[in-house]
Amino acid sequence: MPDMTGKTVLITGASRGIGSEAARVFAAAGAKVALVARDEDSVAAIAGELGPDTALAIPCDVSRYWEVRAAVDAAVQTFGSLDVLVNNAGVIEPIGHMAEIDPADWGQAIDINLKGVYHGMRAAMPFMLQQGAGTILNISSGAAHRPVEGWSQYCAAKAGAAMLTRSADHETRGQGLRVMGLSPGTVATDMQREIKASGINPISQLDWDDHIPADWPAKALLWMCGPEADDYLGGEVSLRDEGVRQKVGLT
Repeated sequence: MPDMTGKTVLITGASRGIGSEAARVFAAAGAKVALVARDEDSVAAIAGELGPDTALAIPCDVSRYWEVRAAVDAAVQTFGSLDVLVNNAGVIEPIGHMAEIDPADWGQAIDINLKGVYHGMRAAMPFMLQQGAGTILNISSGAAHRPVEGWSQYCAAKAGAAMLTRSADHETRGQGLRVMGLSPGTVATDMQREIKASGINPISQLDWDDHIPADWPAKALLWMCGPEADDYLGGEVSLRDEGVRQKVGLT
């Protein structure tokens, strides 16, 4: 696993699930971590757990670009650099058929799941380009590549985010940036509880034991910061792949 001493990592959606586990994994690897989420109390608690010299809690709604830009500025001002961006923030609701979902709710989910990824990249990339290095890791999904009943906004947003990953890699790889996605599969987080409660599509019927623990994708994100993951630049690392799990040490 890469040694992240002296590196700064900004994680969106850091209040729970993959985001909070990633904060702990990166901090254990020596990184300074900026924790970004709408839930101010939760990110403050995690930052308190990690310590003031290691973590910074930043309340932020990723659907608003100016808030994301302010979060990036705060991370740089506090820790002196921004080396890794983890675009993790996302929502699964509204779950429902396209003919029935409220358009405003559908649009708000797109603002978080798709525009939030762009906002993170747009805010971080100028600084990373200026310093000549940086890694951007976008949380993807199998839903980016195939339709899932009741998940029209999530599938559309994840497909769009996958293209943002490819576009950013195409535009910046030659300038020192590393951009790729992580498709974790189904993870034992609160999002799976919302999916379960919906009762729509086969994923909602899975047993809790079918989901991987949240620290698995967190460890994969750390591994992706090292050169062994360079073969995946512009693409996706899938934790469904047993070979990837072995490389990350998740067997």
